[in-house]
Amino acid sequence: MPLQPEHIDKFFEEEIDTKIKTELLELLRKRIDNLCFKECEIDRIQCTLTPLCTHRALLKLRLLNGLTIEDQPDFCYSVHKNIIFRDFRNKTVIYKPNDAYLYLVDFFDVFFHGDYRKLNKFFSKKDFKGANKIFEDRIDNRDENFQYLLTNNENFMIYKYGEKIHVCFITDNYALCNATREKITNLELLFGICKLFARIYFPEVKLKLNHSDCVEIKTIIPKDALLKISKTPPEEEDSKRDNYIWNVFPGELDALSQFCKEINLYIDKKENLAIKLKIGVVPEIRLNKSLSALLRYRDLRLVFNILYRLYNDFYILHV
Repeated sequence: MPLQPEHIDKFFEEEIDTKIKTELLELLRKRIDNLCFKECEIDRIQCTLTPLCTHRALLKLRLLNGLTIEDQPDFCYSVHKNIIFRDFRNKTVIYKPNDAYLYLVDFFDVFFHGDYRKLNKFFSKKDFKGANKIFEDRIDNRDENFQYLLTNNENFMIYKYGEKIHVCFITDNYALCNATREKITNLELLFGICKLFARIYFPEVKLKLNHSDCVEIKTIIPKDALLKISKTPPEEEDSKRDNYIWNVFPGELDALSQFCKEINLYIDKKENLAIKLKIGVVPEIRLNKSLSALLRYRDLRLVFNILYRLYNDFYILHV
């Protein structure tokens, strides 16, 4: 049987001689460079339509490790940027550029063309008042429809265009576009996304940042709404809210438990049903067993969808 990728992976996991490991990594680096700068870029049609790395993942490898745009294969990166631009403009693309990374200046060029040099200058100097004026002008005077939020410590700027989320990693000088499957590994970023969605969809929901390990989200089902819920399982013709509480809500709590460190349900002093979620960026582990998954952007959207339903079907109608 020929050598398989899993054999190499297993070999790296074991304690091996540093010299051997260095030699293997150097072989891999040379192979990657040859693939990117020679084999793929030499045929521009192939590079455009069927790049030799899936969704141009090797661009991400360089970008996330601090390499500059000068270290990227020029044509491949330009195609990558254009695919993100075309998708943003709702044009046909070869593949959906989910979880796609750009250098910050190119992110501004795609999403704020015409102001990208100013924005790049403002962000490099952390002059967010100047940047906000540009954003507000685009919203108020150019009919651009997006929401944005700068996180508390000014490390992240989050944008929401329709259903799509984009994140500027300000200190690292890059942006994540169409965040979907990427993991959320920073508590400041998690809190910022929660604040942005709460501001848009459920402003009365309470948020609290526990700086040690989690974000707390608290909502309620008011007493008046609780009293109107059937005390017995509903029949088919009964109200949708009864059906939700009896038949849907338990399953949604189970879904939430996959991503929450804790879920607390209790009757508060006003006899409302309080629902408190604690969400972290590190999986909850007990007895060497993971009790929660690494949180991805799409998982957080599931959490927000449940909160949105509770807020609109039970809170708004009774406050």
